Amino acid sequence: MESSFLLRLVLLASALTLGACTAGCPSAGLKLNFYGSSCPNAEQIVRTIIYKEVEKNPILSAKLLRMFFHDCFVRVRFEVIDMVKEALEQACPGTVSCADTVALAARDSFGKSLWDVKTGRRDGNVSLLSEALVNIPRPTSNFTTLVQSFANKSLGVEDLVILSGAHTIGVGHCNLFADRLYNFTGKGDSDPSLNPAYAAFLRSKCSPTDNTTAVIMDPGSGLTFDSHYYVNLKQNKGLFQSDAVLLNDGAASKVVDEMVDFGAFLAAFGKSITKMGDIGVLTGKEGEIRKHCRFVN
Repeated sequence: MESSFLLRLVLLASALTLGACTAGCPSAGLKLNFYGSSCPNAEQIVRTIIYKEVEKNPILSAKLLRMFFHDCFVRVRFEVIDMVKEALEQACPGTVSCADTVALAARDSFGKSLWDVKTGRRDGNVSLLSEALVNIPRPTSNFTTLVQSFANKSLGVEDLVILSGAHTIGVGHCNLFADRLYNFTGKGDSDPSLNPAYAAFLRSKCSPTDNTTAVIMDPGSGLTFDSHYYVNLKQNKGLFQSDAVLLNDGAASKVVDEMVDFGAFLAAFGKSITKMGDIGVLTGKEGEIRKHCRFVN
């Protein structure tokens, strides 16, 4: 899936306001097994469909995970979510929100549950492409911009580094990093912070004007959710500028070192993505429960 962390989806032009993570303060309205009484099979319905679809197309793991990230910075939609939502509506009409559907699908996209998901989100009443364009940091973002973007969502530097580990799966399109390969300083050179051998490899895949080719974001481990992203990052093989700048700050670089250990990364990722998923959600009587995730009711 094309993206720099929390950056873009192929379907960004259809950005969907689900109301999953719109404010800057954690919500107290979420809890585990929120649908235990109102739709007891909800999580199993999501899990069954997602497991089946990911088995057929493993790259969906990256797409669904990226979708949840985007839902917390902006709101988006995706066809697999439509499929899951239709099944949920058949089982429990008007009960399970699209925002929770996205959160559960991301959690279940790896063939097992790697973190707990609290539910009880409600969906927003508007869809704003303008919000998407304003709130998504770009792959060329410097460290200060990234930190501010995360701070706006009550997330810190440690969360930034840990959640950037989502780049361990998926692909990135050439146009999102071509500036690092060609004429970086106006002298026909590449980004000096990029591993020279890796830069040469990327140039062999991407021309300066290539808008279609995609390359694995975590070379050597692009379809596996692991901590290999940090191994590559320490070798100056971060694909995007927004990856590379994580090494420019002492505190961030220390977290990178710690996350090389997969056990440490998995535990930390679970905490950070749960924290992100708790931020500023609509709950209670706020918003709505959409019948179709592409449209407001």
